[in-house]
Amino acid sequence: MKYEYENYDPSFPDQPVVDQYLPVWSRLPAFGSKPAFIWAHDTILTYSQLNASVDHISSHLLTTPTLQRGDTLLLLSSPGLHFVELIFASQRAGLLSVPIVPPHPSFANENYHHLLRVISQTKPKAAVAHSSYISCIQRYLSDHNNINHNLNLIRALQTMNWISIEDIKHGANNNKNNDKFGGSLTYNGCRENDVYLVQYTSGATGIPKPVLVTAGSAAHNVRAARRVYDLHPNSVIVSWLPQYHDAGLMFLLLTIVSGATCVLTSPTSFIKRPRLWLELISEFKATCTPVPSFTLPLVLKRGGVDKGVSPINLSHLRNLILINEPIYRDCVEEFVGVFGPFGLSSCAVSPSYGLAENCTFVSSAWRSESDAYSSSSFHDFPTHNKLLPVARLCRKEEQEDMEIVVVNEETHEPVEDGVEGEIWVSSPSNASGYLGHPSLTREVFHGRLRNMVGRCFLRTRDTGIVKGEGRYLFVTGRCEDIIKLQNGEKIHPHYIESAAYNSCTKFLRGGCVAAFKVSETVVAVVAELQRTEKEIMVDNEVLGSVCNGIKESVLKKENVQVGWVVLVKSESVPKTTSGKLQRWLAKEKILGGKMKVVMEMKFGDDDVSRTLPTGSLLSLL
Repeated sequence: MKYEYENYDPSFPDQPVVDQYLPVWSRLPAFGSKPAFIWAHDTILTYSQLNASVDHISSHLLTTPTLQRGDTLLLLSSPGLHFVELIFASQRAGLLSVPIVPPHPSFANENYHHLLRVISQTKPKAAVAHSSYISCIQRYLSDHNNINHNLNLIRALQTMNWISIEDIKHGANNNKNNDKFGGSLTYNGCRENDVYLVQYTSGATGIPKPVLVTAGSAAHNVRAARRVYDLHPNSVIVSWLPQYHDAGLMFLLLTIVSGATCVLTSPTSFIKRPRLWLELISEFKATCTPVPSFTLPLVLKRGGVDKGVSPINLSHLRNLILINEPIYRDCVEEFVGVFGPFGLSSCAVSPSYGLAENCTFVSSAWRSESDAYSSSSFHDFPTHNKLLPVARLCRKEEQEDMEIVVVNEETHEPVEDGVEGEIWVSSPSNASGYLGHPSLTREVFHGRLRNMVGRCFLRTRDTGIVKGEGRYLFVTGRCEDIIKLQNGEKIHPHYIESAAYNSCTKFLRGGCVAAFKVSETVVAVVAELQRTEKEIMVDNEVLGSVCNGIKESVLKKENVQVGWVVLVKSESVPKTTSGKLQRWLAKEKILGGKMKVVMEMKFGDDDVSRTLPTGSLLSLL
């Protein structure tokens, strides 16, 4: 259904915090029954329903004996509309929310480390979860024979005050006459300068860090994204991203600021059946969808365009937002080529950049059709070393309150265009710092350009380069991941990983290859083998040829000598919840003997290889 808003102004009604948009929209007659969020093929939450639910839940939270305004609340809700309600209710209650992925309550395979870290660092007064999850926690605590018991975890869970989502909803439904904000002009929730969210970094380059986000910086960030992506009440967003942090969380806020409708599903549902993403875009005539860049090759390989019953129609899509650098041009071109006949326009491709320390969004190379300076298609974007740009820095008037510069990492001086350096960002969207890390906060959030008095910059620890008359910004990699070669040159590992994967796409999993140095002279490549439907046996000679193929391909395409190739079973290479490679952790695991190795080959100066394991046949499962 299309909604028409003749008097809609994209800059109105701007509010100091995101939650304050909700009652404004819900009071408008046209928005009363307009869907704010839809859980795919299940539940619809209108603007009116969401505002009322948030109002009642926030009141109920503050009536619990353990919580008062300013306290920290741990959110352990599974993905869904309950989570959406809790995020906004926490802000309206004036609580500091800490959303994380709930680990399986059996806590097998030591999956509790992040939860324990979060509890220790944020010291929440209470945790919200589904009653079934809380029951599992209680069973874990009472089972003294459980081999997965950890004393520190037990103490942390025992002292936690648990609140069930079902009790909150039931209490809210019984107190619907207690309208704290819905009909009042007084807002008692988070103020602009209040820290309302602890957003953990992804963990791509190290242990996840707790980022302190104020309500005002979050509101500024999503308003900036709304302006760049040209979102409005007629926009329909489809997202399967994790709702707990980064783009997945930002698009919940962005939906409300834009007055749009957002169709949600879980990452698990997408990974199990990638075609679902295409079907939701088609069914709801989505105009915008944010996805990690690995989505495109995954859908090309497993999307099953011809296998489904429902037709694919991507003709309404104006923003195919690509996040999680690197963004390779050839992959995008292949995707547009395949789905062009299904209505996908090359003008919809929106390569973008963001990070948790800036509340997520930083920039996009995309421009709306109304932009007089806009290129007609991503085909018109320049390319740097196979990559697409993520910003155009030539038009400063678009983001007059944001400055992006590329800086020499050592001298802290801006580099000339065409020279790679560290990306620095100064913006009201900058987060306040890292919880409990004052020294690191000063280093990362208070960057100063040498011999220049002025604004503070966020040091992103991402590398980039600016090129061309349009001053296009390309994100080339991460400072911590750069591999220094023996000849003095440097290379970003994703180039090695791409060459390694393309050497044998039949056996290797895309996006599951990690490259890093294990010594001053040895570059290692760890590559996952394809998952198989049934147990099959592969000859050692075949696997050996795969290892040799990786070595030869990397040498030929990138002129890098690989000294160690390791083939591992599927799902062995560690990734973040948003699908980013954790090279640092892969290195730690492989050196610590904690990966399921199928075969490894080491290459010396004489190019003699050593092959493991024993036996002539191996199972890939």
